[in-house]
Amino acid sequence: MDLTEFRASLALAAPPDGLSSPVQALWWDGKGDWAKAHDCAQADPSAAGSAVHAYLHRKEPDLSNARYWYNRAGRTPASGSLDAEWTALAEELLTP
Repeated sequence: MDLTEFRASLALAAPPDGLSSPVQALWWDGKGDWAKAHDCAQADPSAAGSAVHAYLHRKEPDLSNARYWYNRAGRTPASGSLDAEWTALAEELLTP
């Protein structure tokens, strides 16, 4: 699935089958459901899950919590727009 297909899937009622928890988190965030997005990100202890978790807390905004998750992900805290970060994460995580 590429980014265009992923964005189009936001019209569905549920995320497409086979998406990782971090990608499901981005999907739910794209639907405007921060709580479901957070649940998905929190369920995945990987660096990818932590990166999406950081993004979600930055969006909340809870910047001290976001910094903790960026650190867990091994990333520098994002400073661009939230939309740009969402897109960058989606592109990265959708790339095989």
